Amino acid sequence: MRSSWIMYLLVLGMMAFHSHGAFGKENAAFAPGPDEAQLARTMHSAMAEHPQVRVGQTEGDLVGQDHRVLQAAVDYVAGLGGGTVEVGPGVYTMYDSLHLRSHVTVRGIKGETILKKAAGAVSPLALDGDFGEEQITLADPTGFAVGYGVTVWDDNAGGFHTTVARLTGRRGSTFSISTPLMADCMVQNQAKAATVFPVISGYDLEEACVEDLVVDGNHGNNVHLNGCRGAGIFLYRGFGSTIRRCVVRDFNGDGISFQQSNEVTVDQSICEGNASLGIHPGSGSQRPVVRECVARGNGLDGLFLCWRVRHGRFEGNTLEANGRFGISIGHKDSDNVLRGNLVRQNGQDGVFFRQESAGMAAHRNRLEGNTIENNGRMGPAAGIRIRGHTNDLVFVDNVIRDTRQGDARTQVTGILIEETVGAVTLQENRIEAKDAIIDQRTNRPK
Repeated sequence: MRSSWIMYLLVLGMMAFHSHGAFGKENAAFAPGPDEAQLARTMHSAMAEHPQVRVGQTEGDLVGQDHRVLQAAVDYVAGLGGGTVEVGPGVYTMYDSLHLRSHVTVRGIKGETILKKAAGAVSPLALDGDFGEEQITLADPTGFAVGYGVTVWDDNAGGFHTTVARLTGRRGSTFSISTPLMADCMVQNQAKAATVFPVISGYDLEEACVEDLVVDGNHGNNVHLNGCRGAGIFLYRGFGSTIRRCVVRDFNGDGISFQQSNEVTVDQSICEGNASLGIHPGSGSQRPVVRECVARGNGLDGLFLCWRVRHGRFEGNTLEANGRFGISIGHKDSDNVLRGNLVRQNGQDGVFFRQESAGMAAHRNRLEGNTIENNGRMGPAAGIRIRGHTNDLVFVDNVIRDTRQGDARTQVTGILIEETVGAVTLQENRIEAKDAIIDQRTNRPK
């Protein structure tokens, strides 16, 4: 009896051993490999498949023809941690911005997916808008509706003091807004509100991306929006975001503006016929990359480096036929490389270093392999003009010329160096001008 019991236990043990071994071999196929690791800010490893939503005007996962369907798709994908929104062809009317979200790519069909700014309404404020207040009262609310984008300002509330928000509720002529007013907007200072806003907007986000979208700003039916708070495409603290193969045209303001946004890439995009600046990195946007873009026929500068744009790369761009300068650079905009750009037919100087004191000038910038030609459509100009106490600039292997004939040759100076400028290095530049170099420095660095 005892031996039978022992034999029974041995058989059970062998069965358990073989069962466990088979299970172990089968389970081993699912074991993580040595190269698998959790992502930096999550408790899982990288996935091969991510959320994707298709938007169309007649078919898709979501169907519609205005900003709401686009926003619904973006917010849904963002709620799943990020992914892609594919937008089909057609004209989508924008009564508010498309608000980007972190880790979401919005991709259209090149040349066929058009986001068009709706015609804007404008009204004086009937009551003062106080700093921090979250409502406005309009003298004429015609054209304003809950859910629309809105901008509020007065004659003293420009730049970053302008408020861009959304209308979130209504009681008669009074509307609540989605963000507090950034400044006092006083009736006595011509305070007003308008349904103007960036067509595409991204605030406080990481690694958003837009690709193959056309922004139509509908300039003739909208009042101006300043570039510190808006543009056809606008980022504010949009770290590591990408704008690729997009077109921004006819916006009553800047084409593309990104502010306080490090590591932004603008790639193969076009800004044309906008009222103000073409491409506007600023207010501490460091390490930007702007490459193979076109800024053409904008009202002011093609490329405007605003304040504290540092360690950027601007390569292979075409900056032509803009109303003022091809490239403007100034306040603390140091340590940038501008290489292989074509700067031509702009209204004034091709490249303009702005007037700044020694502590705040655009030091240690390098211009290499650029072609700067036929600028000065508004009158005599320089290919490159350097002002202020700017120091340690390097110009290497640039072509600076005017190929026009007779009186049409208005780029009369190759490089103009004004009296307070510091060290400038010139190497192997090919200059064709009435005056190749005018150096006004009285104390030239040795």
